[in-house]
Amino acid sequence: MENFEKAMVGMDLTEMDDILISKMGVLSEILGIKKLYFIHVSKNLSLPEEIREKFPDLVAPADEAIEAEIMTIIKQNQFPENVEIEVFAEEGNPMTTFLRWAKLKDVDLIIMGRKITLKGSGSLAKTMAQKAPCSVLFLPERVEMKVPKKILIPMDFSEHTNMTINFAQKAAEEFDAKIFALHLFEVPTGYHKTGKTFEEFTEIMEENSRKDYEKFIKKHHHPEYDCLFVLSNKGEPGQLIIEKAKEEGMDLILMGSRGRTASAAVLLGSVAEKLVEVNNEIPMLIFKKKGETMGFFDALFRI
Repeated sequence: MENFEKAMVGMDLTEMDDILISKMGVLSEILGIKKLYFIHVSKNLSLPEEIREKFPDLVAPADEAIEAEIMTIIKQNQFPENVEIEVFAEEGNPMTTFLRWAKLKDVDLIIMGRKITLKGSGSLAKTMAQKAPCSVLFLPERVEMKVPKKILIPMDFSEHTNMTINFAQKAAEEFDAKIFALHLFEVPTGYHKTGKTFEEFTEIMEENSRKDYEKFIKKHHHPEYDCLFVLSNKGEPGQLIIEKAKEEGMDLILMGSRGRTASAAVLLGSVAEKLVEVNNEIPMLIFKKKGETMGFFDALFRI
């Protein structure tokens, strides 16, 4: 895809690196990636003095050793011949340093792994969705890489959804995929004052949501996708979306940022943030227009 010619992949020197690198061999071809950066950031890359004295053969700087280790794994996998690969290890605050390099390399896509059985909190990946200067793709540990055929877009029918839909339409055409919309709706707490049961008011609210969806589609001249309506009163929004996506056999969840804002931390809506936090089962793309968080990065580079 023309949107993602340059991508950066986060390495953490665990088994997840092997999994991510093997997935990238397939994904590079699917997305049309031409330049691929693999980066590991550590708070301290230098070897302790006592280790150097005890093991004098460890003459290579830690960064070179790490880069060589990652490159060894890369060479064990197949990548398209036209993909240029660069590996580097850096010292510093993991999040800040990673984001600096993302901007310096002007990448279009950041790729992070999501762990299920492997050790790791995944906290870096969660924060990355908020502060990245470009789109972020989360790849679950156990998911097989393939061309997505069913793409799910959670929608709230707000204006910022349009950018995501426009991108999704191009992706669907290129992948010959089908787009599905999903909307969470609630029954108001005072429904009992109307004399109707919870079930009756659920039907009323769902019908109202369907009308809102039709208005949104007509207003912005979008195709009318199949829309899944999910009652959110009895569950955590992120988990409800994951459960529905699994039930419907979705290959990819696609969500967009809210656009330019003074604070990078609020680029995502609350539902998107919760979804990023709980989703380690289905590939998920947070689509961002490059440059939306530049105000944040200008401040970051002055620190």
